[in-house]
Amino acid sequence: MKNIAVLVSGGGTNLQALIDAQARGEIVNGRLSIVISSAPEVYALERAKKAGIPTCVLPRKNYPSSQGMTVALVEKLKELAIDVVVMAGFMTIVTKDLFEVYNNAVINIHPALIPSFAGPGCYGLHVHEKALEYGVKVSGATVHFVTEECDAGPIILQKAVDVLPNDTPETLQRRIMEQCEWKLLPQAVSLFCQDRLRVEGRTVQILP
Repeated sequence: MKNIAVLVSGGGTNLQALIDAQARGEIVNGRLSIVISSAPEVYALERAKKAGIPTCVLPRKNYPSSQGMTVALVEKLKELAIDVVVMAGFMTIVTKDLFEVYNNAVINIHPALIPSFAGPGCYGLHVHEKALEYGVKVSGATVHFVTEECDAGPIILQKAVDVLPNDTPETLQRRIMEQCEWKLLPQAVSLFCQDRLRVEGRTVQILP
């Protein structure tokens, strides 16, 4: 059974998707062991507590640098024998100290079809604003391994939805969350916990 840590900074909708998937038995050979927040009093912590999942807060302001916080985070993860780290709306920059310990074991969900609308500044509603400004006909979500380069790690899963004529950033965001993010993230985490993901260069092979 692999121990899963979920990193959060806000409301925790993707965390809730993981909690619900775990309750349905869809995360095979894994369990949500800790929810770690970069800020106190965010609703994601309440979601964790309601589900009986231990929580920890590592406020970014308590550390002099991103590296200082990352080192503290890695120490906590090691202490809890964490096997895989899931970024679920984690808005704090982490340094290579995390990836040196958890190589191809940090998973993120991005609300677009990478490499489109990705990289620095592409987060939250900004992603959907850019997609609509560009006039794309489809958008979606991508689950990928996290590396030092923003939104550039090997892609695990992707799913697309149609962009509708009257979409706003808010309606597109909601459709992508409901139809893509909340399904893909638990699926990817379960595959990892079953040792069914193999990284070969930029390609992630899904094993039977």
